[in-house]
Amino acid sequence: MTSQQLQQYLLHEYPQEDARCEWKEFKNLKNSFCGDERNDVISYVSAIANMEGGYLVVGVHDKTLEIVGTDTYNYDRQKAILRMTERCANLSSEGLDIDEYITDDTHKTVWVIHIPKHLPKRPVYAHDKAWQRIEDSLVEITPERMNAIFDEPLVTDTDWSAVIVPNATIDDLDELAIAKAKVMFKKVHNRIPSTEVNAWSVEEFLSNAGVMIDGGITRAAIILLGKPVSVFKLRPAVVRVTWSLRDEHGDVVDYEHFTAPFILTVDQILAKVHNLTMREMPGGTLFPDVMQQYDDYSMREVLHNCIAHQDYTLQERINLVENPGFLYYANGGSFMPGTLQKALATHGPQRHYRNECLCNAMVNFNMIDIVGRGIRKIFNEQWRRHFPMPDYEIDAANKEVAVRLYGNAINEKYTTLLKEKKDLTLEDCILLDAVQKGHRINETNANNLLSRGLVEGEYPDLTISLSIARQTKQVPEYTKLKGLEKDKLKQMVIQFLQNSGSEGARREFIYKYLKDVLPSNKTEEQQLRIVGRLLVEMNEEGLIGKEGLRWFVR
Repeated sequence: MTSQQLQQYLLHEYPQEDARCEWKEFKNLKNSFCGDERNDVISYVSAIANMEGGYLVVGVHDKTLEIVGTDTYNYDRQKAILRMTERCANLSSEGLDIDEYITDDTHKTVWVIHIPKHLPKRPVYAHDKAWQRIEDSLVEITPERMNAIFDEPLVTDTDWSAVIVPNATIDDLDELAIAKAKVMFKKVHNRIPSTEVNAWSVEEFLSNAGVMIDGGITRAAIILLGKPVSVFKLRPAVVRVTWSLRDEHGDVVDYEHFTAPFILTVDQILAKVHNLTMREMPGGTLFPDVMQQYDDYSMREVLHNCIAHQDYTLQERINLVENPGFLYYANGGSFMPGTLQKALATHGPQRHYRNECLCNAMVNFNMIDIVGRGIRKIFNEQWRRHFPMPDYEIDAANKEVAVRLYGNAINEKYTTLLKEKKDLTLEDCILLDAVQKGHRINETNANNLLSRGLVEGEYPDLTISLSIARQTKQVPEYTKLKGLEKDKLKQMVIQFLQNSGSEGARREFIYKYLKDVLPSNKTEEQQLRIVGRLLVEMNEEGLIGKEGLRWFVR
């Protein structure tokens, strides 16, 4: 969108400032994010959260919504969300999100921060104070508003998976599933003598495993151990995993549905995946390593996480889509750690799980662990195999979490770099992986990689560095990824505009002319921004001019 189009869109969506909406310029987020109390982002987040929740529009004139832009500095969306949850005590990550808009003509950035309402009886604090909005003013929270929050009824966050299923009995459970669960239980709880576990009745075993409570069968028991027909007792919840196979055109060529008991059917689901045998040539040797396309632990861990953390109240199925080169998992529900960075940085278990009973049962049956190492181990496995890192797509607004698990290389330079440079950390590899995929990383991390010669370019448009490309004999691919140098692009623009005559040419036609020599690892939107910045720079240098939407040679 152009600046004018974006302004009109914001005026339509966020037409006035009130207790639910605030417009702020905040031209530099480095100083405005966690700066002076009452006049920074986190103060407004606290104030809006302590009312009914709402929106903070950043990078606009606070009277007209004219687009002025904000310098996001080293903040990206995920880092900003994490910083808000760190600096705003009691702020819920559920529904906390940021929409980023960058204008096509002026390249100015606008953020719309979606702020959830405070949790019951828990006011949100910033700078150790709770804030609120009164008409156009941001003030410390009044005693009346504080009392109103504390007087709100506390909604019990019932563990859905621990609820007893009416009319469910032992007969609704699968005998083979119970037998496997008992074997797995003994592996996990090896301090309990096997003879003692073997002597338990079915009811005693289920009670000790946490899926039978006071003689009642829980929803978790049905999901993990129930006969296929027993899932109808959980309606309207959907207990289903759908595996589908797509070809190189994205068309579905095969599919199958699976349901309880998941302790058995997970093996059947994963058996459908075409896990090819690959031969990888490790650095420094002529002998290849033989390995499967997908690591078994990672495949299983992601699927188990989908089952454990699915929000079954959304009445959605879990999807496992097999694509050429990657597996795509998706389940309903918010991402409980909030952000991927927080999940990778956390040492130890989470404080809260959506399905506590189900998660504990899966731990008891050796399906998952709750010490917080699962996601990090998946990243480490991909690093060890020199494959791209998993992509976590967290859609807070639509309550969906998706994971892409790659089974082949995307960029050979990245793969070779991992083989040859043994001093890289996991965090280095995650950042380099983002570069190879054309994702934006924050400026601090980019400068670190630039200073070490691992990447090059002008932030935020980075590529694996030429020195690395030369070492790995991939200069042609490097040149294609990086695109032509800026001076050569300028010469091409001048030549194209001269050929266009006195009428000049619009940006989209200039883009089509340059497209084949622009960085190939960038999206079309990113390439368009590169062309836009180039034209603005040439205009400032006096090389070209503009009338309306058309560019011409001066």
